[in-house]
Amino acid sequence: MTVRLLLADDHPVVRAGLRAVLDAEADFVIVAEAATAERAVELAGAGGVDVVLMDLQFGSGMHGSDATAAITSVPGAPRVLVLTTYDTDADILAAVEAGAAGYLLKDAPPEELAAAVRTAASGRSALAPAVADRLMHRMRAPGEALSRRELEVLRLVKDGLSNQQISKELFLSQATVKSHLVHIYAKLGVDSRTSAVAAATARGLIRRGT
Repeated sequence: MTVRLLLADDHPVVRAGLRAVLDAEADFVIVAEAATAERAVELAGAGGVDVVLMDLQFGSGMHGSDATAAITSVPGAPRVLVLTTYDTDADILAAVEAGAAGYLLKDAPPEELAAAVRTAASGRSALAPAVADRLMHRMRAPGEALSRRELEVLRLVKDGLSNQQISKELFLSQATVKSHLVHIYAKLGVDSRTSAVAAATARGLIRRGT
């Protein structure tokens, strides 16, 4: 079976590298490339694509997870395999909940990437070992894991937003934001916003830097 691929990444060098690796596989055909998430959604919706290799960060445009959700919401849509440098809980959960069929890191060896593409094309899930380990840990200790909403709140805290600003950003009441923060502090064993961000960053729950 020939697998038709769409490469979605805003870096031409990355797309060229992926093309060089994937063109070496006899059963892969790269039918399109997209430099923006919006363009990826458009091309995926046009048909003729089996698997989309989706980056998460596209500059100031649509996020890869949002594009994944838009693509997978349509019946008969292509499978989306996230290919990114980020392995935080926040990124992984957003992608999985958006409907991604797999999640792979960009430093994966060529044979692992090829295998993940075939796995996704066949209708199964393809997760990098490190990603699978993180999800397994969340399942084994659900009481300690931050929910996706708690991770969203914490990411905005890291960005310097006040409770009032967070409530507007996430369409929540300020009381709900405060409640989320209380749960975050308890799960992380901290007592301040700064300590919560530091602890979550150290544990790989949210991204370092911006």
